Amino acid sequence: MSKRIAVIGAGAVGGYAGAHMAAAGHDVTLIDPWPEHVEQLKAHGMEIFGMTPQERMTVKVNAMHLTEVQNLAKQKPIDIAFISVKSYDTVWAATMIRQYLSASGCVVSMQNCINEERVAGVVGWGRTLGCIVTGGVGVDLYQPGHIRRGYAKRADITSFYVGEPSGKITKRSQEIAEIMSSIDASKATDNLWGERWTKLCVNGMRNGVSAATGMGGNARDNHAAVRRVCIQLGGESVRVGQKLGYKLGKVGALPFEILAKAMENDAESYAEIERLMTQGGAGQAERSDYQRPSMAQDMEKGRRTEIEFMNGFIASEGARVGVKAPTHEMLTRQVLRVERGEIPPRPENVLVNS
Repeated sequence: MSKRIAVIGAGAVGGYAGAHMAAAGHDVTLIDPWPEHVEQLKAHGMEIFGMTPQERMTVKVNAMHLTEVQNLAKQKPIDIAFISVKSYDTVWAATMIRQYLSASGCVVSMQNCINEERVAGVVGWGRTLGCIVTGGVGVDLYQPGHIRRGYAKRADITSFYVGEPSGKITKRSQEIAEIMSSIDASKATDNLWGERWTKLCVNGMRNGVSAATGMGGNARDNHAAVRRVCIQLGGESVRVGQKLGYKLGKVGALPFEILAKAMENDAESYAEIERLMTQGGAGQAERSDYQRPSMAQDMEKGRRTEIEFMNGFIASEGARVGVKAPTHEMLTRQVLRVERGEIPPRPENVLVNS
């Protein structure tokens, strides 16, 4: 029997994933708080643009505004609820959908930061999974009902990792990964926490920097002083993750131990990381003129950023286990200042003593 799927937060990632699952024939309902977006979806469907003509499609979707969610009480219960809202909205989103879950229904955090504990606090650990969206899925909701992807699909890159908090690969995680394979390459993982922290290392060295400086990925990585800050951020987050006991992978295409040694001023390691970053081989630079990290997009749109759940979280976890992360503390402060309008976005914002 087909699973009933809900996506709470039909923005760039949630909308892109939900539309592709719907196009593959899955029973998907997109739920979002933006009225114009929802009305566009109801009237015209989701317009998807990719890097190739083959990725262009218009998908008829079942869309619902937050004020309409109570109508789910009259419908078949939800078997899989993907939460794809900002981290600060996790708890209310999980609370809202919890009452409409089937007896075996689960909630999957398909978010940038580490929110599984927040989800589990609402629905319980037995109903909680995580989904890591890798850097290959660079998408942008640039107007109601229109999403574009700025990275070409690659068969050799897994775009989605689905995992259980227990670290076991289960029939459930494999089934969800199979459903998500209709979007892009997906797999079940036995390393949810390691994959989560590795993605946090990537986001931690790029998102906040672009938000604070106003720089796109190419400009950021090719600015010597700003690049040094990115390397500091990456190395600090690696060392915190190692202290926490996580099994890390490559940070983009940057070997994590070489990145950490570069942060610690090992000359050979630093030269190698600089080479990878400036040659665009690190998976850091955006692949199109418009594509920018999600936090930079939030800043441009005047939205609250996730800086406290990203760099702020890395710094607080470091403090908890005795590993200093002063560059993350500095960046968190500076992004919040830009967010409040106290200073404009500019490279000088990150070139301060941490």
